[in-house]
Amino acid sequence: MNPHETLASAVRVALAAHAPIAGAVNGVFDANPGRATRPYLLVDDPVLTDWSTKDQPGREGRLSVLVRDSGEARQRVRALAGEVEAVLAALPSAIGDGWRIVSLVLQRSRMVAEGENRVTAVIDVRVRMLREG
Repeated sequence: MNPHETLASAVRVALAAHAPIAGAVNGVFDANPGRATRPYLLVDDPVLTDWSTKDQPGREGRLSVLVRDSGEARQRVRALAGEVEAVLAALPSAIGDGWRIVSLVLQRSRMVAEGENRVTAVIDVRVRMLREG
């Protein structure tokens, strides 16, 4: 598995397994679901660059998780965004296929209005990872 899929998959699995999120959203997706009803989470493909050492392959990049919701009130989307941040901060270092997260730092969290009664929270993190073995 390539590092993009390894990272995105680990994030999707962790988000879907987190009880406060699993009980509140209609799914955690890796692509825009055509017919899913909001609220749902969308894990964007990470943007990764080389961060290798002399003896280990490495990647540094950005990963975004979108919390898509509907309704005029923003309390639910804010609460879900907080849960997403907590899950990302608690990701285990070993994420699969020999890759481990060295650091994961919140870069920004913002709300974006998408027209009438639709809002998306965007949580962006910087991740650095190395491959062992």
